[in-house]
Amino acid sequence: MKKYNIALIKGDGIGPEIIDEAVKVLDAVASVENFEINYNEFLMGGCAYDAVGDPLPETTITGSLASDAVLFGAIGGEKWDNLPREKRPESGLLRFRKELGVYANLRPASVYDELVNASSLKTEIVRGVDLMVVRELIGGIYFGEPKGRDENKGWNTMVYTRDEITRIAHQAFKIAMNRDKRVCSVDKANVLDVSQLWRDVVTEISKEYPEVELSHMYVDNAAMQLVRNPKQFDVILTGNIFGDILSDEASMICGSIGLLPSASVGNKIGVYEPIHGSAPDIAGQGISNPIATIASASMMLRFALGEYKAADRIDAGIKQALKEGYRTKDLAQFDAKEVCSTSEIGSIIANYAAKCKL
Repeated sequence: MKKYNIALIKGDGIGPEIIDEAVKVLDAVASVENFEINYNEFLMGGCAYDAVGDPLPETTITGSLASDAVLFGAIGGEKWDNLPREKRPESGLLRFRKELGVYANLRPASVYDELVNASSLKTEIVRGVDLMVVRELIGGIYFGEPKGRDENKGWNTMVYTRDEITRIAHQAFKIAMNRDKRVCSVDKANVLDVSQLWRDVVTEISKEYPEVELSHMYVDNAAMQLVRNPKQFDVILTGNIFGDILSDEASMICGSIGLLPSASVGNKIGVYEPIHGSAPDIAGQGISNPIATIASASMMLRFALGEYKAADRIDAGIKQALKEGYRTKDLAQFDAKEVCSTSEIGSIIANYAAKCKL
């Protein structure tokens, strides 16, 4: 029997609740597909600061690097907003990504047929949407130097090197080869020198993938086009800050930020997490939607562990639960047969995933 070591970072707010449901589903499909998962928990975020005075303890870094993958919940909350910036939960997350070298953030956005009415856009626009945002994650303006502020001025620097652009471009083109073979690179090359370098390098790399059609789009136009006609996109390749914004926009096309997973990968250990935040206002109430985290666990099985059948089971379990009308509170108004708690929807998906016929 194969055995895998998974680092669990539950984090803050609803993080522990949604991770627990993902573990429930993982255990269900592991039993059917005859492999075993060993979980080791580590702290990051506000809970880590409260426990040890550091949002990213060294043990979390070393423990994660010693694992096969990391399954991560969410961090942050108003409780820690007044801390010095380097002590805030978000600073720990940025440092964590850098330490693990996860330079590529993969954010799929696809619309479930059962939830086409959940989108604020017309049904004919969103039905059939299936795109992937490939966001560079450990470079750009969030990490560039110099940065700082005084009483009258604040400054940050957007920096990308040729090597950083090259490696994320390869990720996007390789993903496109297994999809519809189209990449749209999003930048602001009309006003930013760093974006012109981005465009030039991406164009060079595209020559190594002659089967993939490459297009370029300015970020402001891309934001409009995502709303106007999201089905025109297959793979969107872009930098850190642009990808941060566009991937959240894409999530709302799908109806709820509680539905979409993500994977952050590089040359070391991958991190798999929902794209939403810690939602401390609903923590502990049993109403959070764990589907994005469960879908992230599916991505982990597929990309990190190579357990494709188990991943297919989870995907099928999610679709079956939605088809049968099971909804969490955030989706209750969309053809709900039964409104479920966080734990109930996790159990339903686990049951369907274990019993489905592939």
